[in-house]
This record gives sequence, structure tokens and C-alpha cells, in this order.
Amino acid sequence: MMDLKQELYDLLHKQADADRQKGILSLKLLSELSVGIGDHSTEDFYKDANEALKMIASADERIETLEKLMDSGEVFK
Repeated sequence: MMDLKQELYDLLHKQADADRQKGILSLKLLSELSVGIGDHSTEDFYKDANEALKMIASADERIETLEKLMDSGEVFK
């Protein structure tokens, strides 16, 4: 049986990875397909693009932090 620390690490890593993929998909929709723009104003478009970028940056930071915690053994031993 997998220990709870590993399960928690895996859960948090998968959630961060899923958020990263959502952000990437959002940017692709906004940059490549008109469906990403729709009836939105230019300001909405920029806001949506910035939110997608923030989602990617946050996910990357969370993944990096998790990996540091795993490598150091500080939390996930």
C-alpha cells in the first residue's frame, strides 16, 4: 500500500499539472482559435490571457515547491 505522504504528494502534483494544462489550453484557444475570443471585448481577451498565464505560473511554482520538498525530505520523506 502507498503511504499517505506519497499519495498527498501525487495528488498535489497532479492538481498543479492539471491547472498548468488548463492554462496552456486557454492560451492556445485565445491565440489560435476565434472561439477563444467569441463575443468578448478586447479587454476581456487580455484579462483572460493574463489569467491563463497566471494559472500556468502558479502551477509551475507549486510543482517546483513540491519537488523541492520531496528532494529535501522536509515534508515528503
